Amino acid sequence: MWLRCGCAASLRVLASPLRVLGLRRCNTAAFMPESTGFGGVSGRSGLQEFSVSSSESFWAAVARHRLSWIRPFTAVQDCDLSRGRIRWFEGGKLNVSVNCLDRHVHTCPDRVALMWERDEKGSEVRYTYRELLEMTCRVGNLLRRHGVKKGDCVTIYMPTCPLAVASMLACARIGAAHNVVFAGFSAEALAERIRDAQSSTVITVNQGIRGGKILELKKTVDTAVQSCPTVQQVFVAMRTDSPVAMTARDIAMEEYVFNYHDGDVFGCVADIGWITGHSYGVYGPLANGGTTVLFESTPVYPDPGRYWDMVERLQINQFYGAPTAIRLLLKFGDEWVNKYDRSSLKTLGSVGEPINTEAWEWYYRVVGEERCPVVDTWWQTETGGICIAPRPSDPDAEIVPGMAMRPFFGIKPALMDTEGKVISGNDASGALCLAQPWPGMARTIHNDHQRFMETYCQPYPGYFFTGDGAYRSVEGYYQITGRLDDVINVSGHRIGTAEIEDAVNQCPAVAESAVIGYSHDIKGQAVFAFVVLKKNVDVEEADLSRQLNGIVSEKIAKYACPDFIQFVQRLPKTRSGKIMRRVLRKVVELDLDSLGDLSTLDDPAAVQEIIQGHRELLSK
Repeated sequence: MWLRCGCAASLRVLASPLRVLGLRRCNTAAFMPESTGFGGVSGRSGLQEFSVSSSESFWAAVARHRLSWIRPFTAVQDCDLSRGRIRWFEGGKLNVSVNCLDRHVHTCPDRVALMWERDEKGSEVRYTYRELLEMTCRVGNLLRRHGVKKGDCVTIYMPTCPLAVASMLACARIGAAHNVVFAGFSAEALAERIRDAQSSTVITVNQGIRGGKILELKKTVDTAVQSCPTVQQVFVAMRTDSPVAMTARDIAMEEYVFNYHDGDVFGCVADIGWITGHSYGVYGPLANGGTTVLFESTPVYPDPGRYWDMVERLQINQFYGAPTAIRLLLKFGDEWVNKYDRSSLKTLGSVGEPINTEAWEWYYRVVGEERCPVVDTWWQTETGGICIAPRPSDPDAEIVPGMAMRPFFGIKPALMDTEGKVISGNDASGALCLAQPWPGMARTIHNDHQRFMETYCQPYPGYFFTGDGAYRSVEGYYQITGRLDDVINVSGHRIGTAEIEDAVNQCPAVAESAVIGYSHDIKGQAVFAFVVLKKNVDVEEADLSRQLNGIVSEKIAKYACPDFIQFVQRLPKTRSGKIMRRVLRKVVELDLDSLGDLSTLDDPAAVQEIIQGHRELLSK
C-alpha cells in the first residue's frame, strides 16, 4: 500500500489487500517497496514465504519504512504463544495519532481525510488532514485540561462521525486508551463495558440519528453511569439541535464544521464501535494518508439505493461492507443498483462473516459490473487486521466465491485435529490456528491476562487459537466454516449465547433457557431461544415472547433479540447437566438425521418433545 505525496503506509494495515487488488503485475516492489531489500524474493508466493520464514526481517523492514518513530526499536519481537508473551518492537516509541495525521499534514495538508456521509442523504461533510489534526488537538487539549492522562481509559459512546474519530485519535495522542462502545448498545450493556474498562471519562453526543430515527444517546449514558462509580465526567457534543439535560458531571463540547477538498476515497461502511470501523474506517486509511468515508446511516435509508447513491456522489474507489447488507440489498433487485453510476469502484470487499455464493455473485455481477474483484476477507477483533483474503495475489490468480483463500503476508495458518495435532495435508478440515505471531495481534485482555491465555494460547499450546473452524481445499485455499465456540454472528455482530441466555433468564417467569445460532438468509445467523418456564406460570406465550425480546433489547441490544422463541418443558442435557446445544441446533436446522447418539442424554425423550414442539411452531 504505497501512496502519492510521500505519505507512507502503515504497519497496522499492511494486512489490507483492498488497495493492492488492482495491480496487474507480479512485481512485488510495486506494492511493497521494502521487498527490494529481500534478496531474491519475487512474486506473491515468494513474498508470502519470506514473510513467514524470515518474519523478523520482514516486519522490521515494514516498521522502519512505513512508520514514523519517536525512538527506533532495538528488538523486532520477543514472542512465545505458549506462554502468552507477545512483544513487538521493544525499545521503540511512536504515536499512532502522529502517524495518522501529522506526517500527512507536512506533505499533503489539504488532502481530504474524512468524508462524513450523514444520515440525511446528500448532506456529506468533508474534512482535510489539516482540519482533522486541528480537531484532534482541540479534543486532546480539552481532555488534558480535565485531568485525562496517560494510562486512563476513555469510553466513547458516539455514532459514526468525525468527532468520534477525533476523540479516538485524541486519546491516542495523549496516551489514554479508548474504549469505543457501539452506539446501539443499551444502558446496561454500556455500563458493563464502562465498568470493565474502569473509565472515569465518557464522550457522547446529545442524540444520534440512524435511518431517520432519533437515538437518545445522552439519556442512555445518564442511565448507564448511575451504576458506574468510576465515572467522573461526561463530555457531550451536539449532533442535533435538541437540548438535553446536563448534570454536574457533564461538560459541553464544541462542534467543528469544515470545507470540501478532493481526495482518494475508501468506503468502509462499518460502525466505529466495531473493530472493522477501528482498523479500516479510521486508523488504516488515515495512517496511509487516504480519504475514508464515515457512514452514519443504514443501507436502506431512505431507500435501498443509499450505498450506490453514495458511491456515485463521493466517487468511492474501494467499498468494504458486510455480507448481511449485501444479502439484504439483493432482495430489492438490481434496479436500485443500476440507478447509479458505479464506475469509480475498483474493489469490493466483504467483512464480518463468510459471504454465501449467491450474494458474492450478485455483488460481483451487478454491483461490480463483473470488473471489480470481490475480496472475502477473514480476520477478527483479536487479529487487528485482515489475515486471509484472495488478494494480493499473482496477476489473474483465481478468486473462488465464498472463500477467504490465501493467507496474507506474515500470517501462517494451521489446521488442528481433535487431538491437538497439526493437519498437514490439503482437502482437510480442522480448528483454525495461527502458527506464529504478527504485530497487529491482540496481546492481552484488559485486566484479565489469564482469560487471554485460557482462550487463545492454552487450547493448542504454541499456536494462537482463533475459535473458528476452516477447510483447506485441494489447492490449499482456506474456507471458514464457522465458530467452534458458542458465539453467534448476527449481521456481523458477535454475541455470546451465554450473554443472551443471562438476559432471558432474568425474566421472573423463566426457569432456564438455551440459545443457539442458526443460518439466516439476510443476517448470516439469527437467534433461536428455547425457554423453560417456571411452574404455575400463567401467561400467553405471545405476550411472554414480547416481554423476553424487550428484556434482551434493554440488556444487550435489539440485534440480539431472538427471532424465534420455543417454550419447552425441559432441555436436552447430559447426565452431568450440560445442555446439548448441538442437538438443539440440529432440530432448528431440520437436520434430524444427524442428531447422533442420544443415549448419553439424561432423558432422550426430551428431544422428541422439542422436535414436535418445533414442528408446531413452524406451522403457526
